[in-house]
Amino acid sequence: MITPADYEFFQRYLKAQSGLVLQEGKTYLLESRLLPVATHFGLPSIAALAAKLRQGSMDIGKAVVDAMTTNESFFFRDKTPFDLFSDVMLPTLLRNRPVTQPLRIWCAAASSGQEPYSLAMILREKVGMVGGRKVEIIATDISDDMLKRASAGIYTQFEVQRGLPVQLLLKYFKKSGENWQISDDIRRMVTFRNLNLLHSFTTLGMLDIVFCRNVLIYFDAATKGDILDRVSRNLRPDGYLVLGGAETVVGVSSKFTLVPGQRNLYGLAASQSAVVAA
Repeated sequence: MITPADYEFFQRYLKAQSGLVLQEGKTYLLESRLLPVATHFGLPSIAALAAKLRQGSMDIGKAVVDAMTTNESFFFRDKTPFDLFSDVMLPTLLRNRPVTQPLRIWCAAASSGQEPYSLAMILREKVGMVGGRKVEIIATDISDDMLKRASAGIYTQFEVQRGLPVQLLLKYFKKSGENWQISDDIRRMVTFRNLNLLHSFTTLGMLDIVFCRNVLIYFDAATKGDILDRVSRNLRPDGYLVLGGAETVVGVSSKFTLVPGQRNLYGLAASQSAVVAA
């Protein structure tokens, strides 16, 4: 049983370490996700886990954050953002960029890698449009376990059946026992890195497209605003930001404006574009 004091401690800890807002009444969630962590570290209870965290155990702290982070992802999730990438973002940016300038894409909170690999497959399918231009896909996540999974590119039958067209499965995957492994060619297109969205993005450099989908919903308004403001400083003046279906910049950040006629696709507000260009 989790005491009110321990519950409040985990709320503060998760907010400070990852930005995750743990609502009241989620005791069952803490128990289901943290009891295995306690067992893994040889601790008899969640109370003992909390005690270790209060002592500053970094290994346990990382495991707790990993366990409490939602890692839901599948190929071509929600479809529309990938249609926009293929039909709007990609052709517009390729038209506006010199061929010598790399196109740089960031997938934030990439989880087990389906989102960046989906983009990589689109780029392979659009090779005639892309030509010899260099395209960099940077995929980040807070969880080392997820990053290892993503880098390996191995998915279960269930995972490849969620949103992945069969023609792309046969073209870009090979059977590996009971699982499927994505081709080395596609894997090489994506660079996976550990990054906490609460920390600086400056090492990512300037970006043309940012996919930051279905992660802001777990943060409070102030954290959302801070993340979006920092994303704006890394985005080129005519770049794009893609949010999840339940996410918006309205009332959160003045740095972005909705692309006319599109849903969940944003560009920099005019004033911010001028600042970035300068």
